[in-house]
Amino acid sequence: MTLFDAFRFDGKRALVVGGATGMGAASAELLQSAGADVVVMDFADVALPGATAVHVDLADRASIDAAVGQLGGPIDALLSCAGVADGTPGIEKINFIGHRHLIDRLLAQDLLPRGSAIGFISSAAGLGWEANLPRIREYLATPDFDSAVAWVAANGGADYLSTKQAICAYVALQAMPMMKRGIRINATCPGPTDTPLAQANKETWLGFGADYRAEVGIEAATPAEQAFPLVFLCSAAAASINGITLVTDSGYFAAGVTEVFPPATDIANFLLGRMSG
Repeated sequence: MTLFDAFRFDGKRALVVGGATGMGAASAELLQSAGADVVVMDFADVALPGATAVHVDLADRASIDAAVGQLGGPIDALLSCAGVADGTPGIEKINFIGHRHLIDRLLAQDLLPRGSAIGFISSAAGLGWEANLPRIREYLATPDFDSAVAWVAANGGADYLSTKQAICAYVALQAMPMMKRGIRINATCPGPTDTPLAQANKETWLGFGADYRAEVGIEAATPAEQAFPLVFLCSAAAASINGITLVTDSGYFAAGVTEVFPPATDIANFLLGRMSG
């Protein structure tokens, strides 16, 4: 045994929700390579050899409950990766409410033991959550799946940006309560990444930050490049990291906020909720 084993997942079970494609699929493959017994939950078909596949519809509370019932044992690492783009019916459920309900069910059944970790994929679009925290607190105070759906129906938030802000705020608000149970929770906020979802929204998603990437001489991230930090956050090597939203955008927002790359400044400040009146 070596110190580097803290980065590995030997003898651990990992659940990747949304692990059939994109960053989720890359994370599932990486976890398997690191020694984990991998379970993949997804609406789409799962192609990873050796993984246990469980069908789930995150927009359907009963489907989530049934999927959790198929786990058959505790989970050491939960990676919440599923997400859809604006215009998708039920986006608020698929991107956030369904994930939260799944976590609640795992906690209620003691399927997340002490020492386990949760890692969400949020987005750079979620970085302005702090400026909207009072509103998001009200949303997150809803006690269950149905009340959260009703809150969104009454108050708005069935859009990509709102769902990603909800994830970031949820991670921050749950950091202490989760830690009391011995569970860590974190999220990554990826910049543009070449996934099937991004390709389906190529002009908007992969066009974002293209000028910055051209300036520094890089391409959009690959799914594997986003999987590396997400899996790390769920490993024992990240034992002191809790409640953070890690920006994985190759420095775009940092360059914008500091005006090192002025074309990104207004966009970064807007998304970070720092635009002056």
